[in-house]
Amino acid sequence: MIRNRVLFVLAAAIAVAALALPFLSFAPNRLLSGQGIALAAALEMPRGLALLAPGAVLLAVPFLRPSRGATAASVAAALLVGAGLLWLAGLHAAELAATAPPAARTSFGSGFWAMEAAALLAALDGARRLGLPAPGRIALGLATALLLAAPLAAGQLDQLSILKEYANRRDAFSDAVLRHGAIVAAALVPTLALGLPLGVLAQRRPTVGRLLFPVLNIVQTIPSIALFGLMLAPLSALSAAFPSLGIAGVGMAPAVIALTLYSLLPIVRNTAAGLDGVPEPVREAARGMGMTPAQLFLRVDVPLALPVLLAGFRITLVQAVGLAAVAALIGAGGLGAIMFQGLFANALDLVLLGAVPVILLALAADALLRLAEALLPLPGGRRAV
Repeated sequence: MIRNRVLFVLAAAIAVAALALPFLSFAPNRLLSGQGIALAAALEMPRGLALLAPGAVLLAVPFLRPSRGATAASVAAALLVGAGLLWLAGLHAAELAATAPPAARTSFGSGFWAMEAAALLAALDGARRLGLPAPGRIALGLATALLLAAPLAAGQLDQLSILKEYANRRDAFSDAVLRHGAIVAAALVPTLALGLPLGVLAQRRPTVGRLLFPVLNIVQTIPSIALFGLMLAPLSALSAAFPSLGIAGVGMAPAVIALTLYSLLPIVRNTAAGLDGVPEPVREAARGMGMTPAQLFLRVDVPLALPVLLAGFRITLVQAVGLAAVAALIGAGGLGAIMFQGLFANALDLVLLGAVPVILLALAADALLRLAEALLPLPGGRRAV
C-alpha cells in the first residue's frame, strides 16, 4: 500500500529517468550534438553503486507507515541522491576525459536533470512534512548547499563541459555576475523610491489606486523584449539632445528603466494591501493614546504591514533577477550576455553557464526573504516560524 503518493511519484520519476534517459552526453567538441551515455555505464565505475545507494530508501519510504523518522530518512536520502548524482557525473566525465581529445565535451544529460530535480523536490516535500521551525530550515538549507557544493569544491566536476566553459571565461564570468547584481540593485532603488509612496497614496486615495493599478497591470502585459526595445528610441533622442547626461539608448539606462517599470506593480500593490490589512481598532487605539499621524504611520501601520511589504519586495527581487538576463539584448551585460553568446554559438553548456547562476541567485533571494518574513515579529512578540 502506497502511504506517501508524492514521494512515490518522485521516486518513480527517478527510476524512469535512470532507465530511459541519458545520464550524460559525450561529444567530440562543444558544437556537435553528443552521444547519450546511460546511467548504467556510469554505475559500472568503482563506488558508482555506493553513491546512489540512498535511492533505495526513497523507493522504500512511500510504503512505510508515516512517521517523523521515515520522513527525515526520505529527506536525507533525497539529498544524498542529489549529491551522489553530481559525484557520479563528475567521476565518469573524468574517466572519459582520460582517453578523449582535449576538445571533447561531456555534458549533463536529460536523465541527470530529471533525476536531480526529482531528488530535490523529494527533499523539499519531506522538509515541508516535517514542519521545521526557522532554525531547522536554515540548517537544512545549509546542509543542502554544502552537499551539492562538495563535488564542485573538490574539483570532481572539472571535466564537465560547463566547468570547462567557466574555466575559459573565469574573469568574464565574475564581471558578468557583478554586472548582473548592479543592474538589479540599480533598478530596485527607484522601484522602492517610487513604489512605496505610490502604494501609500493608492491606499489612502482610492481614486488614485483605480487609476494607477490598471496602468501598472498594462506594463506587466508588455513582453520584456518589447519593453526594452521601446526604451531605445526615446533614450537615444534624449542622449542626442542632452549628451552631457551620459544616457544612451542601449546599456544600463534602458535596462534599469524597464526593470523599474516591471517592478512597480508588486511593490505598489503589496504596500497598499499591507496598509489595508492593519485593523482599524488598532489605529483608533493609537489615536486614543495621542499619537500623531506620523507616529501612527511609523509605529503602527508600517510594522503591521511589513510582512506583506516584504512579500512584495521578494516578488520584485526574484522577478528583477530573471528579467535582468534579457537586458543583455540591449547591451546591458550581465549573465544574460553569456546565455546569448551560447545561443548564438549553439553551445548549450555556455547557455547553462549563464542560466544556472541566474536560477541560483533567484532561489537564494527568494529563500533569504522568505526566511526574513518567517522571522518577523508578530503582534504580541511572537515570530512567524
